[in-house]
Amino acid sequence: MNINWQFISSNLPLYEKAAWLTVKLAFWGILASILIGLICSVILYYKVKVLDVVVRAYIELSRNTPLLIQLFFLYYGLTKLGIKLSETSCAIIGLSFLGGSYMAEAFRGGIEAVGKSQIESGLSIGLSKYQLARYVILPQAFSVSVPAIGANCIFLLKETSIFSAIAIVDLMNVTKDLIGLYYQTFESLLMLVVSYLIILLPLSLLLTWLERKVRYAEFGN
Repeated sequence: MNINWQFISSNLPLYEKAAWLTVKLAFWGILASILIGLICSVILYYKVKVLDVVVRAYIELSRNTPLLIQLFFLYYGLTKLGIKLSETSCAIIGLSFLGGSYMAEAFRGGIEAVGKSQIESGLSIGLSKYQLARYVILPQAFSVSVPAIGANCIFLLKETSIFSAIAIVDLMNVTKDLIGLYYQTFESLLMLVVSYLIILLPLSLLLTWLERKVRYAEFGN
């Protein structure tokens, strides 16, 4: 089988531009997901009235509906209510909405792993709930949650491939256009795979390194 290297080289700029857009959308979506997840996990831990029910409903709704449906609702459904969002806004909001629930579960698992004796010790020396959360619970919860958070980050980055459904010129959109125009299926898909590999492999290695650093800091081995 002959590979059309000229086709690949001539279309690399398109993939480079689409890759940067994919990374940018993923970055903001993941960052917002972490913040949403942290806030939700704290609300669940302290069982804040009313908000606790809202957070649980949000988690169930987010985890049990596909990202594609969420994007369609944001991009097409909200127009019926007079709300018009740009493609990038829909992508970031949709990814944040989905990722926030997964991050919340990751943080909640980390918080629940903190020993009750440490919490009781903090209360006994007069720490407030805020101080207890900041200095005792959250640092330990974060170290426990790092593997789950890392897995969620990679999962959310992969989910960006769905953004092409709302006309965002991401990696998948570029690939589909090139296949439709030039019928260079293998070359187009090859560049798609390599592009995601270039994005995901360094992230995976970074998260593995971070997990080891956190474990070393916690256990000293």
